[in-house]
Amino acid sequence: MSYKILPQITQSDRKNLNKYSDILAHLLYHRGFKDVRSAEEFLNINYELNSGDPFLLKDIQIATDRIFQAIFENQKICIYSDYDADGIPGAVILSDFFDKINFKNFFVYIPHRNREGFGLNFSAIKKITEEKANLIITIDCGITDVDQIEKAVLSGIDVIVTDHHDPNDHVSKALAVINPKQKDCKYSDKNICGSGVIFKVVQALILKGREKILKDENFILKDNWPNIGWEKWLLDMVGIATLSDMVPLVGENRIFAKYGLLVMRKSPRKGFRRLLKECKIDQNLIVEDDVGFSISPRINAASRMGEPEIAYKMLFTKDDHEAELTVKHLHKINDERKGVVASMVKEIKKDFKEMDFSNKKIIVKGNPNWSPSLLGLAASNIVETYNKPVFLWGRGEGTDYKGSCRSNGEVNLVDLMNNVPDGIIGEYGGHMMAGGFVVKEKGIFDLDDGLQSAYEKVKNHDVESDFVVDAEITLEDINFNFFNEVQKLAPFGVGNEKPLFLLKNLRVDEVSYFGKEKKHLKLIFKKKDGKKISAIKFFALEEKNMNEIKSGQNVDLLVNIEKSNFGRITELRLRIVDFM
Repeated sequence: MSYKILPQITQSDRKNLNKYSDILAHLLYHRGFKDVRSAEEFLNINYELNSGDPFLLKDIQIATDRIFQAIFENQKICIYSDYDADGIPGAVILSDFFDKINFKNFFVYIPHRNREGFGLNFSAIKKITEEKANLIITIDCGITDVDQIEKAVLSGIDVIVTDHHDPNDHVSKALAVINPKQKDCKYSDKNICGSGVIFKVVQALILKGREKILKDENFILKDNWPNIGWEKWLLDMVGIATLSDMVPLVGENRIFAKYGLLVMRKSPRKGFRRLLKECKIDQNLIVEDDVGFSISPRINAASRMGEPEIAYKMLFTKDDHEAELTVKHLHKINDERKGVVASMVKEIKKDFKEMDFSNKKIIVKGNPNWSPSLLGLAASNIVETYNKPVFLWGRGEGTDYKGSCRSNGEVNLVDLMNNVPDGIIGEYGGHMMAGGFVVKEKGIFDLDDGLQSAYEKVKNHDVESDFVVDAEITLEDINFNFFNEVQKLAPFGVGNEKPLFLLKNLRVDEVSYFGKEKKHLKLIFKKKDGKKISAIKFFALEEKNMNEIKSGQNVDLLVNIEKSNFGRITELRLRIVDFM
């Protein structure tokens, strides 16, 4: 593994950021904030001041008018959401709004991941038609489902698409399409997730309703209509989706993540609170890692194991008993999911040990026996281990080969799949860091070569190092003051990664392994004053030579610094990213 350390900023640049400590100024500068004005806007981003105007979204007037019509005429609405941790919270957002205004004539349809796949499908349209729905509102899907939308329209159902995936020039007969990635959409932030898009629609509905109340004192929904600002209570769902969906945590996404965490810490949702208890997370201290490592996987586990509606019910329910049952069931199927994924990853890594893939720019692997619904998790694990883009494929309940892909940041996955030679990949979608695809039966044999050749066309030629290190520090630098300065940049995620630090020539004082199967590594180091600080690496024993580290040995580490509240003891520790 190679790394590059970011240079110290110059004296003149330091003067431009003289309001901040040395480490914070250094981190801000290398994230593109080179003066106090831009830095303050980032550090102290404000919901009221920095949120985008929902009425700049293309087709928002058409969409809100049609939803008002459905509400006034008590028409049946189908909320059709994707099955992941972006789509399901989005379905909860719109359901919460309808519940708030006491509109009951709606139902939620979440497709089965393996049987129906991503997006609208003809079987679903048939069922929705049989339910006598008048309007379909999609969430986090629909932008490319031209034929399915035409079928719905021909069946007498209006369709409003809300999505954030790349349109790829698809144009449908939907009544309205709300997607900031449309070429002629003037919305300020193109990178909000699917739940973020439906949140902006709800925001527009609230504003429009308030205008109607001002103009007409006899407005029939006056008593139940939420005040402007009520939508902030929905930011817990937007925050989960934003932190789960690998969208850049800058601009409005930073608002969604930051305020989303604040609302999560106060959220009265019965299922959510029980979920946190099950995961042993203190609600008052919830951070982005809790979403990424505990909450999001359980939401996604529902669809991966064939029961997406369980996650929706858990987040939406107002009933204590249903909250308890859904959380217990989610916990059970998440454990089952972890077992299957672990077995899959073990198989992949075993194969890699027996073959040389050092000349491969992309890791491509498949097995007809693998469940496509679990491939994204396995791909993420492989990316973390080998720091290369990963494409994995399996076979669903039909005859198609379906796959998931994850990037390490050096290539845009949608651009990559756009450049694969014809005849290999059929349908595909996603964004820079994550995606899904279908492989034509004959194309499965050419997928590896096709992706390797496409990579050469679209790779980021500026990427030279495996790791970009923010700064080299010493153990003596690490204290709560240092940590608190770094945390001013939080929440962290795609586009605002956790600061990465290099620590050189550390003498290992103690070595131990923890976890049920003793796969996780814990090292103890001593500072000059004798105080100890721990460093951990999960699943270390699955990596090469990790069992050879001994007490008394000197090591160089790349680390993130984090605060641990384990056992109700608050302490700083190091999260090992890699050994140098």
